[in-house]
Amino acid sequence: MLLQLSTWPEVEAYLTRSQGIILPIGSTEQHGPTGLIGTDAICAEAIARGVGESTQALVAPCINVGMALHHTAFPGSISLRPSTLILVIRDYLISLSKAGFTRFFFINGHGGNVATLKAAFSESYAVLADLNLPQADQVRCQVANWYMCGSVYKRAKELYGDQEGSHATPSEVALTQYVYPESIKHAPLSPEVSKDHRIYGAADFRRRYPDGRMGSNPTLATPEHGQQLYELAVKELSNNYLEFLGAE
Repeated sequence: MLLQLSTWPEVEAYLTRSQGIILPIGSTEQHGPTGLIGTDAICAEAIARGVGESTQALVAPCINVGMALHHTAFPGSISLRPSTLILVIRDYLISLSKAGFTRFFFINGHGGNVATLKAAFSESYAVLADLNLPQADQVRCQVANWYMCGSVYKRAKELYGDQEGSHATPSEVALTQYVYPESIKHAPLSPEVSKDHRIYGAADFRRRYPDGRMGSNPTLATPEHGQQLYELAVKELSNNYLEFLGAE
């Protein structure tokens, strides 16, 4: 059930049986010469929809732009500042809490969002308490990074070994190939790619990782791999979501 394709009476009826909602969040940033700029949002949204179908949960529209300041030396990358993203998340949570939602399950596709999301949750708990909203003390938020699912991580290592890397990875590229097979990209890649894991500012990032990759070999990706990773993520996160709904 997609929020944007629902009417307000349908959402009101949904709230009589569940106060949980799934919020996909990603990023709009470079993913090397062959990775789609929307990779993180595409992956998060596809998996969130799968989890929603599996658990009969309401799924919000994807938050497509995240905290990706370190990628902005590459054309096409868009970023929010951490302070801006905190306010965006806070306002999402206030709006939905006023309607009666109390369980917010963020399916995240971008590592750069994690710290800001956790800060936003703390900020939101405090603001909701100050507003004295009904059930404010019942609001719970959780971030689930699909790429860190145990089953997904294990399969990616089996498929790609140390060529998985940590950005513009074959696993995330494979998932976008599964979702958008008509948009598979090809480009020559240097066999030498930095395996450094340090991230500072945008100019330094581009010097350190000239084509945007971080230790990865996305030429190993296939749509078939993407389907495997998608199914593993949906299964694991569906279980996690249902556990989250039942947690105190």
